[in-house]
Amino acid sequence: MLIRKFQIAITLSLCTLLLAACSEPAAVGTAIRNVTVIDAVQGVRSAQTVMFDGDRILAVQAADLPIDAATVIDGTGKYLIPGLWDFHVHLTYDSRLTPVMPALFLRWGITSVRDTGGLMGEILPVVAAMRATDSIAPRVFFAGPLLDGVDVVYDGDGRPEIGIAVPTAETAARIVSELKDQGVDFIKIYEMVRPEVFDALVAAAAAAGLPIDSHVPLALRAREAGPQVDSIEHLRNIEMDCTANAADLHAQRLQLLKNPERIPGADLRAALHSLQRLPAVSAYDETECDAVIAALSDTVMVPTLRLNSINLAPPYERVDWDAALAQLPDAVRLEFKTESDRRRSSAPADVTYGEWSLFLTGRMQAAGVPIGAGTDTPINLSIPGYSLHEELEMLVRAGLTPLQAIESATLVPAIYFAKAAEMGSIEAGKLADMVLLDADPLADISNTRRIDLVISKGRVAQIEPQ
Repeated sequence: MLIRKFQIAITLSLCTLLLAACSEPAAVGTAIRNVTVIDAVQGVRSAQTVMFDGDRILAVQAADLPIDAATVIDGTGKYLIPGLWDFHVHLTYDSRLTPVMPALFLRWGITSVRDTGGLMGEILPVVAAMRATDSIAPRVFFAGPLLDGVDVVYDGDGRPEIGIAVPTAETAARIVSELKDQGVDFIKIYEMVRPEVFDALVAAAAAAGLPIDSHVPLALRAREAGPQVDSIEHLRNIEMDCTANAADLHAQRLQLLKNPERIPGADLRAALHSLQRLPAVSAYDETECDAVIAALSDTVMVPTLRLNSINLAPPYERVDWDAALAQLPDAVRLEFKTESDRRRSSAPADVTYGEWSLFLTGRMQAAGVPIGAGTDTPINLSIPGYSLHEELEMLVRAGLTPLQAIESATLVPAIYFAKAAEMGSIEAGKLADMVLLDADPLADISNTRRIDLVISKGRVAQIEPQ
């Protein structure tokens, strides 16, 4: 009987132990342990453990606190930054690149992109594929077509067709409503729109709750158009309002934009740029430009310096250029290499506008104008992903600190889309987009290229070593 009671006791004890073990939750998620965390909200936090599961960051805590994670990544000696944005891309500009862009962006730590111009029939399938549940791709936000004037610049004649005509205010309201119904995240106003059409587009976007991206229309002045939109690309046409004779230049443009000879939109725009851009830079007036910058204080500037100032820092002179080209489809790689070789052997290009772009970006940053990092990929030898790091380097060259440059590619885009509660920094509850670096980006912004791993939508992206 004693033996029987002993056996029962042992059995009960074993059952109790088994039940206790079963009741303890299994370790889940991933922890990056003992890493230095850097973002524009919290600054620098050393010796941290960042835990995430699914698409959410669970905790950011001191590295010496206990953790219970299914996977642990050693972050000793490494640096964790939020996933980067390229805030100005064209996913459908070159169909040869479209299929490989998502993987290239992720390889270089770009976990979100903003597409700033593509026809709806072409961009919608790309967006749908990138947003599919199991897709390995950055988050994507898109505008649909460039909303241009009667004389469309990107009309498909000698250049990709990514723009459409918006001839009247009534047309503007209808088009914005249709784009909203098709799911765009913002709209893009281009350079040839008339003032009354610009006003109608702004009003329609406000009614639809859509942010507005824009070039400064040639029929307007930057101090007029800028405060009405949420972002301006390439610093385009701002120089024409930074001169003592800005009113005269504006009057001249209005006269030429009547275009009785029906010059194609691309040619007319090019002629106006040639006529006024460099003379306006030469006639820079600080007082007038201060007024323009003040008017733009709440408008995100996306200067695309790797585009505007490419002659000051040619990418094809970099030691890693050939390796970056090797990532491209053969036809594109050959085209980029041929163009690179041609530029190398040509006479030195004029750098006046490139230097102006650096100067104006620095002045705007100092005045508190928000700066966003974008590349215009794949235009002008821009390689998806790779060229965003060129942009960060150029922003620092313009006067931003490395942390401000990181902010331009993380927090500023999140604020633009009213998503700072979810994106832009590394904090508990935010989306799990992060980049682990092998070197300190605050010591040298080029260290954003030294990528150990990329976390996109809570998953470690499978990327080739760089």
